[in-house]
Amino acid sequence: MLQLELLPQWEFFLYLVLSFSFHFYSFYEVFLVSREYEDELDQAFDLEADTMFWGFKKDPMDFEWTFWMEWGRGYILWLLFCHLIVSQISSLYMKKYKPWVLMAYGMAACWFLLGTNGLIMILLHTSVSYFMAQFKNPVLTWMSSLLLLLTLRIPALEVIKRGWYASENEYYLLIFTLTVRCLYYTSFSLEYCWAKEKMHHSFLWMLLYVFYYPVLHNGPIITFDDFHKQMISQQSGGLKSNLGIFIWGTVRILFWWWLAELMIHLMYMHAIYSTPSYLEAVSYWTLGGLALAQVLFFYVKYLVLFGVPALFIRMDGLKPPALPRCVSTMYGFSGMWRSFDVGLHNFLIRYIYIPMGGSRCSMFKMLFSTAVTFAFVSYWHGSHSYLWSWAVLNWLGITAENGVKRLVSLPVVHEFISQVLSARTRQRLHAALASVSTTLLIFSNLIFLGGNEVGRIYWNRIFWKGWPWATLSVFGFLYCYAHVGIKWQKIFSRD
Repeated sequence: MLQLELLPQWEFFLYLVLSFSFHFYSFYEVFLVSREYEDELDQAFDLEADTMFWGFKKDPMDFEWTFWMEWGRGYILWLLFCHLIVSQISSLYMKKYKPWVLMAYGMAACWFLLGTNGLIMILLHTSVSYFMAQFKNPVLTWMSSLLLLLTLRIPALEVIKRGWYASENEYYLLIFTLTVRCLYYTSFSLEYCWAKEKMHHSFLWMLLYVFYYPVLHNGPIITFDDFHKQMISQQSGGLKSNLGIFIWGTVRILFWWWLAELMIHLMYMHAIYSTPSYLEAVSYWTLGGLALAQVLFFYVKYLVLFGVPALFIRMDGLKPPALPRCVSTMYGFSGMWRSFDVGLHNFLIRYIYIPMGGSRCSMFKMLFSTAVTFAFVSYWHGSHSYLWSWAVLNWLGITAENGVKRLVSLPVVHEFISQVLSARTRQRLHAALASVSTTLLIFSNLIFLGGNEVGRIYWNRIFWKGWPWATLSVFGFLYCYAHVGIKWQKIFSRD
């Protein structure tokens, strides 16, 4: 591995100041455009009026945020607090039976929110997966999981499930829960197939794992291997330390929630993304600001959506997956996958990427295992056309980054670069290459968040009509971001 050297302080400080300046100025442009189009967007999307942020209206067009905030305020937060009370009481008075108490609570909470039909559906999917695991064949386990996912998209079955509930939100809660539960029962069943001893792979353990309430509806993902190890050796702190953890965690979550709400009150990026004509008309600064606002809101949103269950997991004496790393400090596809949804990354690596060959086999097997991994992610998220576009771009990005790493690791190339370039020059070259990778990473994420039409508009305006100045300007901005990300990685690396 080539050794990089920290840049002179003045140079890094310059990149840092420019990075923050680019963020804030582009956000200011988005703010101005949001005010300019506010009346039209209000008529089209019914912006929500409130007095929380100086009377600015709220952009309600991020379905995921609106959906989970409504459910959080309605029932889920209260059920999580009840889980915490049950967990703490069982730790004090019936520690030996705590896992089964939590299992019973999770099933009861699931029945309360999703009804008898919803609970039966989750039990049915879990039972089918457990039955297929008895054959101890991972291929059969995967086939059953993929078919169970497919049943969520069959129109005739969708009509039946919708008939169980009085509102669309209740139906979607069932679908989201079943989609996330798919990863959980798949993890258990694959571990069952691989296990030599079945002692801790009973159906009761599967129910405990599948119905563990803090992660029931939206994750984050914890593999059964990690869950089981932690559950049998959980170590709860004292009352004082637990109270400190809970208060500090709550303060952090409230700050992230406030920041997310501030963003969608000041910048109507989701509503503008839903109106292609506005995207075609806005300035390049606004276009860039909208892209940054989209991906940063996605990051802050998941700090909240994963941060809440992570807090309750920690109060149970378990260790949740790390929360997402700030996307403004990421400078490549590999880092994004490792550091954003850590739980999903661990699942994909353990159950798909490594079994299919991984990076320690031939180049062909590595390409194939990476393609299968991204294909599954697209299928799991819904298999829409824009998801396949996103998957292909991510596969190409990961492949290119791994190809460059393999090339640089060759002794001849490594020695040549070491002799020709100084350590600081190598870091500048690294940042320059990373700026290209980050550009494509952001472009792929915009497709994931906004769809193919948004991707088409950005491609035409930045890379086609905007060549060379708009394109090179984007590379230049992201070159500064890359230096900040490289420094961040060196200081805060989790390795």
